[in-house]
Amino acid sequence: MNPNFSAYVLSDEHVEIRRACRDICDAKVAPFAAAVDEEARFPSEANEALIATGFHATHVPEEYGGVGADALTTCIVIEEVARADVSASLIPAVNKLGSLPVQIGGNEEIKATYLSKLAAGEGMFSYCLSEPDAGSDAAAQKTTAVRDGDDWILNGTKRWITNAGESEYYTVLAMTDASKRSRGITAFVVEKSDEGVSFGAKEKKLGIKGSPTREVYLDNVRIPGDRIIGDEGRGFEIAMKTLDHTRITIAAQAVGVAQGALDYALEYAKERQQFGKSIAEFQGLQFLLADMGMKVEAARQITYAAAARSERGDADLTFFGAAAKCFASDVAMEVTTNAVQVLGGYGYTRDYPVERMMRDAKITQIYEGTNQVQRIVMARQLLAGVQSTI
Repeated sequence: MNPNFSAYVLSDEHVEIRRACRDICDAKVAPFAAAVDEEARFPSEANEALIATGFHATHVPEEYGGVGADALTTCIVIEEVARADVSASLIPAVNKLGSLPVQIGGNEEIKATYLSKLAAGEGMFSYCLSEPDAGSDAAAQKTTAVRDGDDWILNGTKRWITNAGESEYYTVLAMTDASKRSRGITAFVVEKSDEGVSFGAKEKKLGIKGSPTREVYLDNVRIPGDRIIGDEGRGFEIAMKTLDHTRITIAAQAVGVAQGALDYALEYAKERQQFGKSIAEFQGLQFLLADMGMKVEAARQITYAAAARSERGDADLTFFGAAAKCFASDVAMEVTTNAVQVLGGYGYTRDYPVERMMRDAKITQIYEGTNQVQRIVMARQLLAGVQSTI
């Protein structure tokens, strides 16, 4: 029997954190979600509220000024923020994504410098892996980093960078030895204020309009040698380890938006009258709602189980991270689409939030590795025998 049969347990502290985060989101995030989407503006109200309560980067260890929350707590926070506004949930999610390479591979000096700044709310952290010709093929990096004395000089373009322009700090993957392909990639911290850093126009997107997605341009950006994350050539390894952990946060995001859509659909179904009774009394609609609730809870369970494995560093984390992200995001797309169906014509208008939730849910099937890539990852893990058994 697998000793990890008990995948996770929600403590009283987890429950209290969920309640506290939901209260904050109901008061400071949800009321601005429609305007953030309509105006395609950064959710500054949410950012301020999350920083004030420490929910902006719960994963940062206590020794660097953070709250030192476990992976499950971080997922709960992201889930609750996404329930109110997926754009805003990218604040805690991408802060973890951008800074986790530092936490995983950095030396004590770089951890103390940048994790402390993140915990203090001095700036967000973004993750620069993708490029115009390196999406799913992340090893095909063309951005370069060349030594110049004790410094490094970076040149290249990063694409699809979440919160670009808003973040102060960027984990950048760059090629330091092209002959070694993935083993020639190194990770660095670049600051927004570094000379030669600039940003492209905001992408015009289907959803998550409140989270800016832009290109990051590196034009002879000189950074000091102490900004390297880990050893030279370990960048790709660190990047992939990071994604094993952070794909679970995308699953949490998906669970959150699905739960938000289900909550709204349930209330609407109880209030909407047709043929002299609420539409919630019709069996056909009850079946639809039951399937929505069942799948949201199944997605939540696999996400929390994956979060527990992330915290423990289990051998099957790669499988569970991919499975949670893939399953939960597929559920989010289905549930938000069905929520629109429950509302009928009203659901198709911007006067009701489920239309926004459906658009926002789509990205969870795409970023941090498309769900097709996740299925490849899972299959490789299964064929290698790396999966828990009970």
